[in-house]
Parts: sequence; C-alpha cells; structure tokens
Amino acid sequence: MLKIILADNQAIFRAGAAKVLAVEDDFRIVAQCDTLDKFQGAVETFRGSIVIFSSAMKPEYATLLAQIKAAKSKAIVVAEMSDNVRQFLTNGILGVVYRNIGGPALVECVRKAARGEVWVQDAQILEEDSENDMVGARVRDRLTDKELKIVALIVQGYKNKEIANRLGTTEQVIKNYLRNVYDKIGVSDRLELALFTIHHRILAEAAAAITGNTNVPLPN
Repeated sequence: MLKIILADNQAIFRAGAAKVLAVEDDFRIVAQCDTLDKFQGAVETFRGSIVIFSSAMKPEYATLLAQIKAAKSKAIVVAEMSDNVRQFLTNGILGVVYRNIGGPALVECVRKAARGEVWVQDAQILEEDSENDMVGARVRDRLTDKELKIVALIVQGYKNKEIANRLGTTEQVIKNYLRNVYDKIGVSDRLELALFTIHHRILAEAAAAITGNTNVPLPN
C-alpha cells in the first residue's frame, strides 16, 4: 500500500488530486494539508510516504527535503510555470507536475516516484496545449467578466457566502450565477468546475487576470 500525503494551499486541487488517486486500490491518502506546519507534521507521522506538495506553499527546501529524506519518503512537487525544474531535480525531488496534469499522468508519476524513478511533466507540451486549447478558449469567450471572477474565486477555494461578501451581493445571486456557469461549461458541481479550469490553462489565466478587480457590481 502506497501512503500519500497531499499538501497544497489550494483546497480544490487537493480535493481533485485525492479523488483521482483514491481510485487506485494500492494508494491510500493518509493526510491532506493546507499549511506548512501541518505538512511537516504529517511527514513526521506518516513515514515512508509519497509526498506531493505545492511550490506555492514556499517551503524552505533544504530543511523540508532533509525531513522528507529522514522519513524515508519520496517527494513530488506541484510546480508553477516560473519555477526552475532543474533545481527541484538536483535537490532530490523525483516528480515535477503542474496543476493541469491529467489523472493517468499523476498516477504514473506517483508510481514512478515510488520506484525511485524521475518523472517530469513536459512544460513545452504544457505551453503548446495552452496555445492550442480550443475548448478552453471557447469556454472563456462564453463567460462574462462577472462569471470569470466567480470561477477564479471558486478555484481559490472560496465558498458561496465568502464570494458574495467579496462581491457585495447575496449568496443566492452567486448560486444563480454558478448555475449559468455550470450550464455553459458542462459541469455539475464546483469541484468539476475547478478541475476543468485548472486543466484548461487558458481559462485559468483569463479568470486570474480579472481577479485583481474585486469591484465588479453584481445585481442583487
């Protein structure tokens, strides 16, 4: 049985990764962590695990990787496009993936890391996929700025009430907007919405681009 620790400050990505990995009969998610302190505690508690953590958590790598090595665990990093992949590999991290990774590829990465093998998602292919992402582009063009802002906040893990507070409207209005978004994208819930957005980077970038402006008035 492969024990897996998931550490990411994006709740939606953690949930999506857990959903994918839990399907495998020989995988067991032993911890999900949203802070570095919880993550480091889990590494100590669940020794001999596969550790999947986000570079966005900004750990002190030398200390963290020494702890992972001492626990006889193996590390996979969820990288950002601006990260230096070579630096991860030279520090003993076995897997490098991005947030748009598909389920089968994530499973393959975990299995490779468990065997002590290196697996890196191809960033060049990632860029090409983004440039040629016609599905993501079509969805982006269907959504209004208001809907894109709500999508961005969903991906960041905000609940409907929190989104309503940020945008100065009611929870019911947000629910109404979400129903329209689900229909336009073809998903059934917020987890599917977030995973679709993460996978289609062109949509994620469009949503992120307008998140800085939180003063988009919504009708009450």
